[in-house]
Amino acid sequence: MDKLQALETTVDSLIARCEQLSEDNRALRQQEVDWQRERQRLIKNNEVARTRVEAMINRLKGLAQES
Repeated sequence: MDKLQALETTVDSLIARCEQLSEDNRALRQQEVDWQRERQRLIKNNEVARTRVEAMINRLKGLAQES
């Protein structure tokens, strides 16, 4: 009977661990999605900044040529 109870305890523990790992996995997948969104936002902002800087450089070059 003790072996059966020990086995039952082990199985219960494994089930709880499996549930915890599933929950952790779900949370990690959501974090991954969030980081991917953040990355895309930063890439877009970087591109906007690059375009603005290039436009300013071109204006400055134009002003320098006029002088």
